[in-house]
Amino acid sequence: MGRRTLGLATLALMASVSTAAIAQTPETEGEIGIGVEADAQALTLPEPQPVSPEDLANPPAADWLSFRRDLKGWGHSPLEQITADNVSALALAWSRPLAQGSYEGTPLVRDGVMYIVQPSDVFDAVDAATGDLIWHYQRRMPDGFRGANTKRNAALFENLLISTSADGVAYALDIKTGELVWEQMITDWKTQSASTSGGPIIAGDKIVSGRNCAVESAPETCVIVANDARTGKELWRTNTMAAPGEPGDESWGGVPWEDRRQVGTWMPATYDAELDLVYIGTSVTGPTTKFKLGGNDKQHLYSTSTLALDGKTGKIVWYYQHLIDHWDFDHVFTRLLVDTAVAPDPEDVEWINPNLKPGEMRKVLTGIPGKTGIVYTLDRETGEFLWATPTIRQNVVADIDGATGKVTENPEVVFTAPAQAAEVCPSFAGGKNWMEGSYSPDTGLMYMPLQNLCSTIKSAKEGSTGAVGMGITNIAKLPEGESLVGQVQAISASTGKTAWTYRQRAGMMSVMSSAGGVVFAGDAVGRFKALDAASGEKLWEVNLGTAVGGYPISFEANGEQYVAVGTGLSPEAFTLMMMTPEYKPGMANTLFVFKLPKVVQPAEGPEEK
Repeated sequence: MGRRTLGLATLALMASVSTAAIAQTPETEGEIGIGVEADAQALTLPEPQPVSPEDLANPPAADWLSFRRDLKGWGHSPLEQITADNVSALALAWSRPLAQGSYEGTPLVRDGVMYIVQPSDVFDAVDAATGDLIWHYQRRMPDGFRGANTKRNAALFENLLISTSADGVAYALDIKTGELVWEQMITDWKTQSASTSGGPIIAGDKIVSGRNCAVESAPETCVIVANDARTGKELWRTNTMAAPGEPGDESWGGVPWEDRRQVGTWMPATYDAELDLVYIGTSVTGPTTKFKLGGNDKQHLYSTSTLALDGKTGKIVWYYQHLIDHWDFDHVFTRLLVDTAVAPDPEDVEWINPNLKPGEMRKVLTGIPGKTGIVYTLDRETGEFLWATPTIRQNVVADIDGATGKVTENPEVVFTAPAQAAEVCPSFAGGKNWMEGSYSPDTGLMYMPLQNLCSTIKSAKEGSTGAVGMGITNIAKLPEGESLVGQVQAISASTGKTAWTYRQRAGMMSVMSSAGGVVFAGDAVGRFKALDAASGEKLWEVNLGTAVGGYPISFEANGEQYVAVGTGLSPEAFTLMMMTPEYKPGMANTLFVFKLPKVVQPAEGPEEK
C-alpha cells in the first residue's frame, strides 16, 4: 500500500480553530490574528491501488470493495482478529459526521482508504485507520431539481469510484483525487423521474444499475442499464416490464404501455462472473392493487420477480415470480449466490421441489428477496425452484407448488374492489426490507434481520389513488400478543433449518458476519451489537444514539481489524421506531469505527538479585 503526504492547508487550519481564538484589535483592524501555533507536521495519508475485476470477484481480506463486500452478496468479512472471545473489548477508534438526509450508506475500503457514501451524492475519502480527510466531493444538482437523496452504495473499478445520481446520471470520480472523470445521462430528470437509492455494481468491466421509477414516472424509467465502467458509454438497457410486442405483454391484461408503472429495481444486483449472469429483484406495480390494473388473474411481468440477465446483452435469461403483489411487498433485496449441497429438511421447510435429489451440489441463489420474509432457494443457472419457507408470520402466500414454483396467494387478503380492508402479515415495512443479512461460509448459515409486524391495509376509495399513488393505505402494528419487534434468524443455506433466533424489543437493521465467529447487527433505536455466530448469544452492545441506518462493514488497516457502521434516520427506521415509543433516539448522521485496543506489554522490571 502506497502512502502520500499532504500539507495542512490554511483553510483547513482555520476551520479547525475555534472562533474564540480569532481576535481583532484596533491596531490590526482588517487583519485576523490566529491565537494558535500551527503544527508544521504534515499528515501521511494512504494511497489506494486500482481495483481489478479479479479483486472484485475475490476481494483481498483487508478490503470491502462492493455493496456486500463481494459480488455474491454475502456481507461477510474473512477477517478474524475480532472474535467471539474478545469482541467485548471493542472500543471506538474514530467517528465522523455525515451529510444530512435519509441515511442508508455502505462505506467502501481499498488499501487503507475509506470512501464514505452519504446522502445527496456526497463522498468523503478518508484514512481508514484515523478518519483524516483525503478529499471531499459533492455533486452539484441541476437548477430546479428536487429529487430523493438516499444513497446506499457506490462501486469501485480500476482507478474509479462510480455512482448513480437521483437526477439520472451515472458518473465516475478519480479514487486518488475525487475529481470527476466522466458522467453519462441515463434518464432525463425533467421527463423521466427515476432516483437510484441502490447504486451500481461491477459486472466484468460494466457497471450495472437499476432505478426506483416512481409511480408518476413514464414506464421508460423502469430500466436496468449497463455502462462501460471506463468511459460511461451505455452498452444495454432492459425494461423491467414486458412491453407491447414482447413476450409477457399479455400478462398485463391489455393495460396500455403508458399506464404500466412503478416496477423498479431499487437495490443493487449480485453477479456470477463464471456464468456472466446478473441477478436483480423487482418491485411492485403502481397501483399495487391488480383489480385496477388489468385484473387479479394477471401476472404483470416482471413485477416482484428475480431476473437473471445476460451480462453481455442484458437479455432476460430466466425469471422467477415470487408473488403477484397486492400489498406493496417489493422483492428487490439481495440475492445470495452460494454453492452448496441442497438438502431441505421437510420438518423445517414448508415447500420443497419433489424432484430434488437431497444433498445434490448446486449453484444456488438464496436468501430473503422480499418483504414477505420467505426464504427462496433457486438454481441460479436455470431459475428452477428448489425450496422455500417462511421465517416470520405471513398470511399472503397460501401455497407454492414445489414442482413448478408457482405461488398461490391467499384469496382472503386479495383486494377485489375499492374501500376493502384486510389484516395482513407482515407489514408494508416488511418482515424483511432493505436492511440486509449475510452469509457465512464458515457456518453455512444466513443471518437475516427481520420484523414481527402486521398491518391493516385498505384498498383506496373510488376516486382516490391511495398513499403515494399505490392504490392502498396501510397502518403497521404489532400482532396481538406480540411485544418484540425485531429478530435475527440464522438459517442453513443447505437445509433451511433455523439454527437460532435472537429476538428483541426494537426493530432490527442490517447485519454483517465475520470469520471471527461474530455477527454484527444494528437496530432502529441506536443499539449496535455483536452476536455469537454459532449460538446467537449477545456478546457486546453500544448505544450510538440514532437508528443504525447504515450497513456494517469490516476491514483491515495497518494490520488491525476495524468494524464500521453509520447512523441516521430513514422512512423504514422511523416506522420501526414508532413501534417502540419508549425509546427516544436522536437524529444525527454519524459514522462510527471500532477496533480492539492495543495490548500494551508491561515493561520488564529490574532483574532480581
